[in-house]
Amino acid sequence: MTCFYAALWALTGLILIFRMGRENRVFYPIGAYFLVLGAWWGASGISGRNLFAGAWGWTLRGLTAAVLLLSCAAFVRELKKNRGGGGGGK
Repeated sequence: MTCFYAALWALTGLILIFRMGRENRVFYPIGAYFLVLGAWWGASGISGRNLFAGAWGWTLRGLTAAVLLLSCAAFVRELKKNRGGGGGGK
């Protein structure tokens, strides 16, 4: 099952980079995150170590938080641009 998740995350990353990257450049780092996540799952399965606990787990959580903040900031910026400055009209 670990290999399935690793492949799933890697495929998601490739789709975000090559398909969605044309629409908005923010999908490049998000896709790269999913590629790293796929490698993380794969390394955890192959090595037999739990890379989701301890210092390694906190490293992944920090990386996830950074990518989430980047994604939220890009979403808000895009939303304001599409609304014409975020006027909040009816």
